[in-house]
Amino acid sequence: FDLNQPTNETNSMPLTEGPVTLTPEPVKELASGLSHMRHEINNHLSLIMASAELLRLKPDMAEKLVKSIVDQPAKISKELKTYGDVLERIVGPIR
Repeated sequence: FDLNQPTNETNSMPLTEGPVTLTPEPVKELASGLSHMRHEINNHLSLIMASAELLRLKPDMAEKLVKSIVDQPAKISKELKTYGDVLERIVGPIR
């Protein structure tokens, strides 16, 4: 896999090149989705930080807290993918 070569694994549509014109509705949808994604990712990061701090104060809670910490990256990845899917639906393939 070459990171310098754009790919489009989801379908056979050509990659979006050049300017894309958007009406206010999709811009509003993208802005709203971005706001939601940032909020959710900040929640997951806050949970990681809170769990780490609790782990420092209450090491006996390690099993429960470590599970919570380990679960967060997958949730963050899901948020990013969801927004990426919306972005590609609106502007076309971008990978």
